[in-house]
Amino acid sequence: MNQNLINELKLALEKEKKELTEELQSFATKDKNIEGDWDTKYQDIGNDWDSNSQEVTEYATKVPIEHEFELKLQDIDGALEKISKGTYGICEKCGEPIVEERLKANPAARNCIQHS
Repeated sequence: MNQNLINELKLALEKEKKELTEELQSFATKDKNIEGDWDTKYQDIGNDWDSNSQEVTEYATKVPIEHEFELKLQDIDGALEKISKGTYGICEKCGEPIVEERLKANPAARNCIQHS
């Protein structure tokens, strides 16, 4: 894979990481005890039934989003680490190169299309 493409994909990964982190910070806080873990904030907006219902609904909606973002960040961090080690773009299952089109579509891809 050519170095210009790797640099381009690295920039895309860093941009996505920044965007995901900013989005997470809007509704969650980093867990100080577990690296890479975030905790969704529970917003207290009132004590009546309607407010309590809204609080629970918002929290229940945000928790799976938090989890999805955490997983995406893990994949991005893994891809950035592979770039620094010179092992980026290799399928984790078969060891074959991942096609450039797949990496352009998903720079954090860990596996080739066949093993995704």
